Amino acid sequence: MYPPHHLGGYELVWQGAVQALRVAGHGVRVLTTDVRFGDVDPAQDDDEEVFRELRWYWRDHRFPRVTPWARRRLERYNAQTLWRHLGDVGPDAVAWWSMGGMSLALIGQAAQAGLRSAAFVHDDWLVYGPKVDPSARARARRGAAVDVGGVSRWVFVSETTRRRAEEAAGPLGATEVAPSGIDPAYLDPAPERDWGWELLCVGRLDPRKGVDTAVQALARLPDARLVLAGGGEAAYERKLRARVDELGLGDRVQLLGGVDRERLPALYAAADAVVFPVVWEEPWGLVPLEAMGRGRPVVATGRGGSGEYLRDGDNCVLFEAGDADGLAGAVQRLAGDPGLRARLRDGGVATAERHTAPRFEARVVTVLEDVAGG
Repeated sequence: MYPPHHLGGYELVWQGAVQALRVAGHGVRVLTTDVRFGDVDPAQDDDEEVFRELRWYWRDHRFPRVTPWARRRLERYNAQTLWRHLGDVGPDAVAWWSMGGMSLALIGQAAQAGLRSAAFVHDDWLVYGPKVDPSARARARRGAAVDVGGVSRWVFVSETTRRRAEEAAGPLGATEVAPSGIDPAYLDPAPERDWGWELLCVGRLDPRKGVDTAVQALARLPDARLVLAGGGEAAYERKLRARVDELGLGDRVQLLGGVDRERLPALYAAADAVVFPVVWEEPWGLVPLEAMGRGRPVVATGRGGSGEYLRDGDNCVLFEAGDADGLAGAVQRLAGDPGLRARLRDGGVATAERHTAPRFEARVVTVLEDVAGG
């Protein structure tokens, strides 16, 4: 997916990189899937160099089974579409972004044609991609591996993501880690405030995000209120609302649904603490950095890539994933220790300043210029 038709941060990072390449004087064509969301204002989707033509195995948050005939037709169509655009543009380099559930064979096909490329990996698509790509599964049944060779440079969002990719796919050649970063507009610490038990959780409503842990912790914090800023699958949202009602928290939990990026700085400023209770191995995690930039203490699990910059007692308070008591205890620790809150504020702002979007985007430009010139 590519904005404004998108669900998460990976796609926004991709869009930011495209804009940075154009500012640097490069022409960029985006080829993405035909997924479109009906609630998107058509005026936002006006980039004439974005072509929404590829077909994807993903549908409605699932990767449904397809017949061999349908698989072959989709793969043939995607290959023809890619080659048509390559012929139109004659690119000096190809950048692969979010390829999970996509036709992974396109990577090898482009390499065989002598095209130099770089891949920017911000989730585990090298791990799960071959499992949800029916063509890759068919190759595996024949004893043939998925061909993702020939990529000149692999750039991973975190060491965690690189390690998992190499464990799944084997040696990848030239790799590096370049963490994504936040909009510098977030580097604006809001005024300090007296503790008022206002908690904020930002992100998709998804079991992996640990939102239910935050809700359960609230039942142990009788004075606290929790704002959930993020959309998700309707079925999970219904389940979450039912859990809120079961615990008698209806008047203390506010579900905002998806919110515009422009609204987030004010939401961070209105919180006493931001909770990041993910239970899965998060590839990186921009929410804690945004909160830190706004001068708000973070309570987090430190799972996955976020553990590469989160430091307990320095820029956050950590607790064990899935431990509602641990989360409640961490919040109580913050509530009773103004000195700790001040220390986390200083440490958080310093951490956020090291991880900005322009720094990452500059690396994207450099990598692709190197690849194109190589």
